[in-house]
Amino acid sequence: MNYYPQFLSQLQANKCLENLLQELYWQSQPIKIFGKMIMQPRLMAWYGNPDVPIKYSGVTFEPNNWTPTLLVLKAKIESLLGTEFNGVLCNLYRDGMDSMGWHSDNEAYLGKLPIIPSLSLGAERIFQLKHKTEKGLSKNLKLEHGSLLLMQGETQNHYKHQLPKTKLISAPRINLTFRQINPRLL
Repeated sequence: MNYYPQFLSQLQANKCLENLLQELYWQSQPIKIFGKMIMQPRLMAWYGNPDVPIKYSGVTFEPNNWTPTLLVLKAKIESLLGTEFNGVLCNLYRDGMDSMGWHSDNEAYLGKLPIIPSLSLGAERIFQLKHKTEKGLSKNLKLEHGSLLLMQGETQNHYKHQLPKTKLISAPRINLTFRQINPRLL
């Protein structure tokens, strides 16, 4: 896992946050947890190439077309990593009460060792990471406005991560996780 705290300048990050709040088609989506459909505690959107839907928690999401801002960010990340991405999961955490529970991004269509760059815009939030079997291996990381967290290698196989609720945050945060989806494995 690598962390780039100032992947975007303050000015770039501010402009991207402003654009994405306006450009993206944010929705409240249901997911299946323990056999029950519940609404996710955040807004989300899936953008990508036309042939790349995403499926998780029993729900399939068809891609929206890339926006100009997403294409600029995608190109900047691809240039840094030398890897191409065909989709991006966009999450809008409206305030500290929006969250994401413990999970791993280990769906088969991501491959065995996925590379998932996670770009943070807006309010700083604590990202938590813990090993699936070794209780002592955990980490809290403050994700800054304009930062990039790169999860790769065995991260998704051995660790879970979450963005917990907090009453201390009242501002929005956007998180973009770029992905390389293999459509044949959907």
